[in-house]
Amino acid sequence: MSTKSTKGIWKVISASSMGTMIEWYDFYIFGSLAVVISTKFFPSDNPTAAFLSTLATFAAGFVVRPFGALFFGRLGDLIGRKYTFMVTLLLMGGATFLIGCIPSYETIGFMAPLLVLILRLLQGLALGGEYGGAATYVAEHAPVGQRGYWTSWIQTTATVGLFISLMVILATRNILTPEQFDEWGWRVPFWLSIVMVGVSYLIRKNMDESPVFAKAKSEGKTSTNPLKESFGNRYNMKFVLLALFGATMGQGVVWYTGQFYAMNFMKTVMSIDSSQVDTLLGVALIIGTPFFVFFGWLSDKVGRKYIMMGGMLLAILLYRPIYKQMYETTSVKNKTEMVEKTTVLAELKETKKQTMDSIYTTNKEYVDGTTFQEIKTVHLENGVAIVVDGKARVDTKTTVKINSSDNWALIFLVFVQVIFVTMVYGPIAAFLVEMFPVKIRYTSMSLPYHVGNGIFGGLLPAISTYFVTNAKDLGHPEFYLEGLWYPIVIAAISFVVGMVYIKNKDKNAHE
Repeated sequence: MSTKSTKGIWKVISASSMGTMIEWYDFYIFGSLAVVISTKFFPSDNPTAAFLSTLATFAAGFVVRPFGALFFGRLGDLIGRKYTFMVTLLLMGGATFLIGCIPSYETIGFMAPLLVLILRLLQGLALGGEYGGAATYVAEHAPVGQRGYWTSWIQTTATVGLFISLMVILATRNILTPEQFDEWGWRVPFWLSIVMVGVSYLIRKNMDESPVFAKAKSEGKTSTNPLKESFGNRYNMKFVLLALFGATMGQGVVWYTGQFYAMNFMKTVMSIDSSQVDTLLGVALIIGTPFFVFFGWLSDKVGRKYIMMGGMLLAILLYRPIYKQMYETTSVKNKTEMVEKTTVLAELKETKKQTMDSIYTTNKEYVDGTTFQEIKTVHLENGVAIVVDGKARVDTKTTVKINSSDNWALIFLVFVQVIFVTMVYGPIAAFLVEMFPVKIRYTSMSLPYHVGNGIFGGLLPAISTYFVTNAKDLGHPEFYLEGLWYPIVIAAISFVVGMVYIKNKDKNAHE
């Protein structure tokens, strides 16, 4: 690392950040559209099982990220940072575009979820190689003493990618009718990614190799076997494990709780209108995103450890009170119903399979401006309700449209969670880069990052949703809080390990 001026580093930041942001956009539109996708690529007989299957497929993309980290990390340490993350960009963009082209389950049966799973795995492999390359590339351009600040710009890309995915989906919903969006419009965000990937590829094509890596390569100091040197060396492996269990594991669950679980919780548990959730989450992300840079900058001044550990501790202590407040704020049980405005409509509707469904639509209004709609669909066969496991097969869809006051209350509660995210995530790239030497940095930092985020973080939506669903079936009065035990326990373990074994002033930084 040189102490040269920052002239030119903004070009490095913008090129790296744009590509990484687009890859996150590609990765997250699947999660943002999970509720819709569950009805397209999975059997519709059991909506809950279909949604859980969609989350499991979403999680599969995270589970393979460590393998992508190993494969592309090795390439990055052998041939260079630049060419490796150009390959990951094209792989991610192609897989995303193709997901938008897959026919529905009704058209091609089980081939639909199988093809989606394969493409999600390719996305996960690509993302496994992308982040480490971008973070390493930026860090190796940054002046000494400013790594936290400059790499924090890369940290904003995941949140910005999620924000853009929400905005594209919201715009598509507003342009099309609900019927058009449900039928084919949900594919548009997937198709648009190919344009953004093309632009990013042209920008990255003109970038230079990292000066630190280029110098090491010219001096013959690059690794000939990055995997062996990273994980076969006991001394280096100790730092890989410390990075995982003391930092990225906890950071991963805090990241996904504060953004993705919050979104799924509001849409599925609280039944809030999908467009309202996307909008309020987008506002919270806009307000919170600058804090990634703030905490990255602060970590250059006071060290990485206490900022990251502080974010984990706040999450551990406050998640349950925050989610309890979120749920209670919009629960119609706490609102006064305008009984005279309640309507119930019953109708028979022919399905695509030429059978009949009996549909009961209940609309309610409340004094504070909240509206409630419940659609119960009883599936019929020969005029009689279909019985499954001794019960009539009934699908219930509830949609709550919240008032302005509740909307801002939820924005604030999500924003608080985003602050926890910025504390743990803002300094993490600089923290990881400083733990490992140049010749094996890409490989060594990528694995703990993607195990922590891909496995521990990526499994969170599916595991937590399962906990909530199971607790609800058992009649637990606060079932909606049960999903939080997973991030709380994982973050608590990481907090203890980090506080005991990580030093605040990193004496293991490799220049």
